[in-house]
Amino acid sequence: MLDRWFHLRESGSDVRTECLAGLATFLAMAYIMFVNPEILAAAGMPREAVFVATCLAAALGSAVMGLYANYPIALAPGMGLNAYFAYGVVQGLGFSWQAALGAVFISGCLFLAVSVLRVREWVVHAIPASLKLAISAGIGLFLAMIGFKNAGLVVANPATLVGLGDLHAPGVLYAVGGLLLILGLEARRVRGGIILGILAVTVAAVLGGHARFAGVFAPPPSLAPTLLQLDIGAALEAGLVSVVLTFFLVELFDATGTLVGVSHRAGLLDAQGRLPRLRRALLADSSAIAAGAVLGTSSTTAYIESAAGTAVGGRTGLTAVVVALLFLAALFFSPLAATVPPFATAPALIYVAILMSRGLAELPWDDLTETAPALICALTMPLTFSIAHGIAFGFISYAGIKLLAGRGREVPPAVAAIALVFVAKFALV
Repeated sequence: MLDRWFHLRESGSDVRTECLAGLATFLAMAYIMFVNPEILAAAGMPREAVFVATCLAAALGSAVMGLYANYPIALAPGMGLNAYFAYGVVQGLGFSWQAALGAVFISGCLFLAVSVLRVREWVVHAIPASLKLAISAGIGLFLAMIGFKNAGLVVANPATLVGLGDLHAPGVLYAVGGLLLILGLEARRVRGGIILGILAVTVAAVLGGHARFAGVFAPPPSLAPTLLQLDIGAALEAGLVSVVLTFFLVELFDATGTLVGVSHRAGLLDAQGRLPRLRRALLADSSAIAAGAVLGTSSTTAYIESAAGTAVGGRTGLTAVVVALLFLAALFFSPLAATVPPFATAPALIYVAILMSRGLAELPWDDLTETAPALICALTMPLTFSIAHGIAFGFISYAGIKLLAGRGREVPPAVAAIALVFVAKFALV
């Protein structure tokens, strides 16, 4: 039955290989169970309910991707967008987390619409590669800022805006040790290096008396505090238009890049270098975003950590289904999630930031009209503590610099339109 549904033999795989691949992918991305509740708690959301929503969104998204699109790609609430949700939209702009969930839901519906209407290809291909790289790298720098802040390495300073924290503080020492451990494990290609680093720091903090042990196993907490709490009406206010656009653009680039990247590594692209069943994969991704908002978590997206599973031999959707089952099993580990302190998840944020920032190396450094907007976009995100502002300044500067350099014809209509939307937003809202 499994062979008929997932075409295992046709893909050169078997049940055992797919199960091992699913386990490898789960271990590589399991850190999101601990990190996502910690980040969204900064928005005032209840940690235990977010933990359940995170596991359910990951299970649902991965199951749909596996059963409907038949790809070995797992989904879960995305890093970067969860930070933008908590620190940018709720803390920065002052909206409620219910309104922010509404914005996520609307962005998911927009993503679903462009996937059904096949507009996605036009939008994605119209955005310059330099801005795509900049958005990814900028989100990485934004995550790094949050990681350093949660670790206590970076603190507010009235004279210089930011400064070095107390290097003798226990949390700082734990975070530095955790980061070195994660980097060492990942350099040695140890499966699940991130989750092992988080757990090691947590155990050390509990034994050292700097974290409270809440247990390991327990029945899943109630989802009621976040289930169906999204406020779509509030999300339709003028002030959230740019927020919805930011969610939509990042989801679009992130999903497409991850799908193509993982599929390329797994040898799943066709002879023309295209992704078979791309429409199904995008429908699975976009529906998971809307479902995650209903459950009570930030945007759900495809995970680049799925490459850990394809490296083991995962080639079909059975890998993603195994990941979904493991996330459902993880629902019974909520006390462990409550035990993990912020300085234990900070190293994971910094490590993910390092991976996301490598896109800057691919910029065309000999063309100032490409690199300048890209760096403005990437640097503005952490310095203004807003992904939306970074994207806005990136698009505006791209159109403006090209125009002033006498190369206005190189500005795609989609970029010009988005830049005008952001200009209007800054001018009027």
